[in-house]
Amino acid sequence: MKLSIDWLLLGFLLPIIGAGLITMNSFVGETAFVGKQLAWVGIGLAVFFIFSFIDFRFLRRTDVLITLFILFSGFLVTLLFFGESVRGAKSWFQFGGFAWQPTDFMKLVLILILAKYFSRRHVEIRHFKHIFISGLYALVPFTLVFWQPDLGSAIIIFLIWLGLAIVAGISKKHLLLIFLIVLLVLIVFWFFLLEPYQKDRILVFLHPLADLSGAGYNAYQSTIAVGSGELFGKGVGYGTQSRLQFLPEYETDFIFAAFAEEWGFVGSALLLILFGLVIWRILRVALVGASNFEILFGIGVAILFVSQMVVNIGMNVGLLPVTGLPLPFMSYGGSHLLAEFVALGILAGMRRQARIAHPDDLKHEFVGF
Repeated sequence: MKLSIDWLLLGFLLPIIGAGLITMNSFVGETAFVGKQLAWVGIGLAVFFIFSFIDFRFLRRTDVLITLFILFSGFLVTLLFFGESVRGAKSWFQFGGFAWQPTDFMKLVLILILAKYFSRRHVEIRHFKHIFISGLYALVPFTLVFWQPDLGSAIIIFLIWLGLAIVAGISKKHLLLIFLIVLLVLIVFWFFLLEPYQKDRILVFLHPLADLSGAGYNAYQSTIAVGSGELFGKGVGYGTQSRLQFLPEYETDFIFAAFAEEWGFVGSALLLILFGLVIWRILRVALVGASNFEILFGIGVAILFVSQMVVNIGMNVGLLPVTGLPLPFMSYGGSHLLAEFVALGILAGMRRQARIAHPDDLKHEFVGF
């Protein structure tokens, strides 16, 4: 059986996971966070290795993908009625001590179904109808997630669709038309439909640092933590913003800020380099995929990870609104971690059918998309 595991990818990933565990242990060692996260890392790695030996060509079948899409859309609908409310959002199913967030897996299903759709229509991809139809696939989970409300995940779903549409070769003129329509709708809503209190909520979301004692408190403490790390950091366990509990959610949403306070600019730069190397290996595997479907799936996974990294780190340093998105492979939580390992496991399984390609051929991979 052909070995399909990218050991370099795994080698770059393990220090990132370790950085998350060390940061959690620095401030919450007396709790069960680290132990539970270690258990989820073990489960995730087991899933990754098991999936690497599966032939995932069955995922090219339309009936399989439509079934998965309907199934997870049903989970999202059910969440609106029976989901556990966490910080005002119904994003979780609670089973005793275990919580599951189906949105994480819906993102993977969306990547699969968009990869299938775009890979079958590479000749006529510039027709406007393909923006409309592919947009409908994304609109369903986007709407259901937005209603939870989970704006962060809704943004990621939009970015997955946008990124794959651009890579697949959809006309830039048509994309520009879509953006102009969306902008027009937003203007109409702002000036004619939204109430003053609704506008205030949006403004606070977009500029949280304008309300430091209220909605902007978390973002403000996060920027203090990042800045106080300076060049080399305060040392493991000596981050005062986290230790004195000024920085909330330092094991989940703001783990990058807690890490930056301990390790400083140098440690943060090394962490970002590791993330970059992980994305490089994902794209490397993707570009030798057996077909356009595998190529687009791998690129979609890269878009997913990059989007969540940018949004999470952006909110940690005060450049983007606080959305509650975890940092891949670092933030505490089994649901998102398992989904991330599933994505890499599927990619590893697809690697078993990878083409043997000369590096120069990769430059021309998307000609004709």
